Amino acid sequence: MDYVTLGSTGITVNKNGFGALPIQRISDKESTLILKKAYQNGITFFDTARMYSNSEGKINLALGDVRDKIYIATKAATVEVKVFWEHLETSLEELGTDYIDIYQFHNPPFCPKPGDESGVYDAMLEAKVSGKIRHIGITCHKLDIAIEATKSGLYETIQYPISYLSTQDELDFVKLCKEKNIGILAMKALSGGLIGDSAAAYAFLAQYDNVLPIWGIQRENELDEFLSYQDSPPALDKKVKQVIEKDQKELSGNFCRGCGYCMPCPANIVIPICARMSLFIKRAPPSFYLMEEWKESMKRIKECTNCGHCTRNCPYDLDTPRLLRESWEDYKGFM
Repeated sequence: MDYVTLGSTGITVNKNGFGALPIQRISDKESTLILKKAYQNGITFFDTARMYSNSEGKINLALGDVRDKIYIATKAATVEVKVFWEHLETSLEELGTDYIDIYQFHNPPFCPKPGDESGVYDAMLEAKVSGKIRHIGITCHKLDIAIEATKSGLYETIQYPISYLSTQDELDFVKLCKEKNIGILAMKALSGGLIGDSAAAYAFLAQYDNVLPIWGIQRENELDEFLSYQDSPPALDKKVKQVIEKDQKELSGNFCRGCGYCMPCPANIVIPICARMSLFIKRAPPSFYLMEEWKESMKRIKECTNCGHCTRNCPYDLDTPRLLRESWEDYKGFM
């Protein structure tokens, strides 16, 4: 079984982090089954957020009786001090705990620091001194903010999208975190569903001993895949490297990561899916994506008014309307 220690936190867990965003979409019964199975099979790190509706409560429901044996990371999506405290107290209540192992700023538009105008980092420090949180982290989708956070010395963990589709600059960032003794929580390790080979994704990230992949898990069979890698970790061998090289050739570049910060769309376009549809349909049996519900969803692209909402809110500075138009043109070729 592969283990990772998250920088200066001293938190050591196996290489499977449980990403709780998807469990908000399933019932309490289903989420309890999956969460308990994860814990019973050695997964002890669970990442959630105040923004993930009821996922904190579901973690408490399933794992409240083993709180002292697991690590919980959650997030506050605000840079306002008053809202920060509200989010923290709500998370503590929902999680049924009096402390959070890693509390993270959730994709802030800047790198919070002591004494800045927001005052929110000072609130984070106060929460740590009071014992309500044990370690301070930040999540980012913008590389410049992630690098600034790394160099600031203020953060013990940084959550950032890392996968084998990452750019060289992003992989250099991983090395920088290693030098600074900062743990990385790798979100989007499957690149929002574009990476279909979880074994290749696992093997790639296993080579970085300061990186903990956070796998978004919604179904028991998805959990089983990652559990199987604990006893038999996939090797980064020639066959796996060929899979990675093929995907890098097809997918690297300016593609939508599916983070959802562009939503809601005023034209009701499901941007995180529609902007990537041409990639999905080329990498899977097209029959599923040619169902009427997907056709109707894709047709909404024609209603785009170029209002700029998606472009302004994209953490990757993508020309989202252009990606949507290109995706629609590709999709029409399969209809």
